[in-house]
Amino acid sequence: MKHFVLFMSVMTIAMSVFAQTKVPDYTFASGSWRFTGPRLYQNDEKARLAKVNFRVPQSGIVLYEFNVRYEGGAEDGHGGFGIHIFVDSALNRASWGAGKSWLFWLNYDEKPLSKTIPRGLSAQVYKSISNSRMDLIASIPLADYEPFLTDENLASPISFRIIANGDTGEIRIYDPTDPNNRKYFYFFIDNKELPLKGNFVALRTNGIRLSFALEE
Repeated sequence: MKHFVLFMSVMTIAMSVFAQTKVPDYTFASGSWRFTGPRLYQNDEKARLAKVNFRVPQSGIVLYEFNVRYEGGAEDGHGGFGIHIFVDSALNRASWGAGKSWLFWLNYDEKPLSKTIPRGLSAQVYKSISNSRMDLIASIPLADYEPFLTDENLASPISFRIIANGDTGEIRIYDPTDPNNRKYFYFFIDNKELPLKGNFVALRTNGIRLSFALEE
């Protein structure tokens, strides 16, 4: 199983048949990114299309595992972040989409402009067609999780874990409020899109300051 993680000041993959000891190439495509100690920070709360691209070959079963900490910027009632997986090619500047890929997005918006985006906390799945086009595939209200957004919880890293099977299209997104990783959400990508393969992973933020790292 390919194991994709953010750690210290690098991202790496570890598996028995695909060992990679060198730091994958990365590019800060848009926004204000920097490494400080063990964490990667995006410091521009006004950036709507902040993005960092990592060159990471992906196929078969891939585990994406990282944590996120809120650093500020959502005082206006809006902020979001997500991860593009199985990205075929990376554009190293601001863009709405990320080549051909799939974006899993967590969003908070007290006054959403679109009827397809639930008010408050929600999650979206986008199919990226190109750097300028994405189709919204699913939009899920997460109001039941809003009590989790306390100052105390947001001050600490929140762990995220995604397992994607590029051959079958099965995606498991684990519940970050369950420390035992027993709860997860299923999502299935249409068979016509399979198999999924990619050369890049992209992290992105919208209107918020965040930091990322491996489990601490």
